[in-house]
Amino acid sequence: MTLHQIPNTIKTDSFWMPFTANRQFKKAPRLFSSAEGMHYTTVDGRKVIDASAGLWCVNAGHGRKQIAAAVERQLMTLDFAPSFQMGHPLAFDFAERLAEIAPKGLDRIFFTNSGSESVDTALKIALAYHRANGQASRTRLIGRERGYHGVGFGGTSVGGMVANRRAFATLLPGVDHIRHTHDLSRNAFAKDQPEHGAELADDLERLVALHGAETIAAVIVEPVPGSTAVLPPPKGYLQRLREICDKHGILLIFDEVITGFGRLGTPFAANFFGVTPDMMTTAKGITNGTIPCGAVFASRKVHDGLMVGPENAMELFHGYTYSAHPTACAAGVATLDIYKDEGLLTRGASIAEYWRDALHSLKGLPNVVDIRNCGLMGAVELSPRDGTVGARGYDVMVDCFNRGLYFRMSGDSFALSPPLIVEKSHIDDIVSILGDAIKRVA
Repeated sequence: MTLHQIPNTIKTDSFWMPFTANRQFKKAPRLFSSAEGMHYTTVDGRKVIDASAGLWCVNAGHGRKQIAAAVERQLMTLDFAPSFQMGHPLAFDFAERLAEIAPKGLDRIFFTNSGSESVDTALKIALAYHRANGQASRTRLIGRERGYHGVGFGGTSVGGMVANRRAFATLLPGVDHIRHTHDLSRNAFAKDQPEHGAELADDLERLVALHGAETIAAVIVEPVPGSTAVLPPPKGYLQRLREICDKHGILLIFDEVITGFGRLGTPFAANFFGVTPDMMTTAKGITNGTIPCGAVFASRKVHDGLMVGPENAMELFHGYTYSAHPTACAAGVATLDIYKDEGLLTRGASIAEYWRDALHSLKGLPNVVDIRNCGLMGAVELSPRDGTVGARGYDVMVDCFNRGLYFRMSGDSFALSPPLIVEKSHIDDIVSILGDAIKRVA
């Protein structure tokens, strides 16, 4: 609880908020004071449905006492231990637990503290792997247009969201991007994976022809881009991308920071689509959003490719002060226990069809130009007002918040990803509030 619970008594000047129009927000703050299950509570006591699992991370719902108790015990037992040439048992236990649920072969775990750190770590591992295997010319990194891979210099460089890149002119050299897959002309209102666009994976062949396969280290994509408002891959697209990477000796990295830990009704998107990458970046749901933590899942090929040279030589000159932090590991193990005991890593599959049909019932409302879904992810896209991209979306978002619904806005699109404990009644409420707001405001 904060000292002041009434919005107009809170001093807002000192906090420089991330990814927020600070001046606009601070004129009328939207503030949460507590949360439990599927709901937030605002500072003025209103219940708000969480239709975005916080920021794609509170997969098991809010207020999990089991996680809180595990964190408290750990803080009183071992509050910190270094992971540089030292360790603590829980880090190894947590890694083993993650390896158990990983796609087959991705059982070497490198801990980070966020999705951004996981991405930069995976990119560095890719470069180091090729160098260790006598292919030091492989230094080029390939991202995708409209991709989001965090805010580190590596992730921003391979990312493809223009606004995230525009202000930061000095990004990594030797980075290129394949085309995105969003195609309203052919795939508008597609349910689940769109039929058209698998051939877009062949854009990687264009970059191979342009730069030479011998210069490309890795390709990184989100299996389902989330921050750019949920773009399910066309049928066969990821399979084709895997084939091209294998053909040219390029590592394939899946950014599963959003899709990991049950979001699609399988433990990871790699399971859902039947495509196994060489590395997988994760965070968010790894601790149910309670303690910052992330992890890179690497294949045996990648890991063992770096286990060369004298045994007393450090294999990877990389890591973080808080890698495998004891409290993060405690939160992570408790989270995995909940996922296992309640079947949450696969629960989404049983309700995905209801979710899909509910979202698509909004088709035909004013200015709705597309609806997309995959697992328990969804998006509703509106046409922008003339000359003011994002204005219509913002007005709908605020209207929904005032009527008890929270979700992520991306321009004039709304990204939806409720906690995996969501019931049909919650879905009905989400769609009803959003639909009414679109009619009223859009």
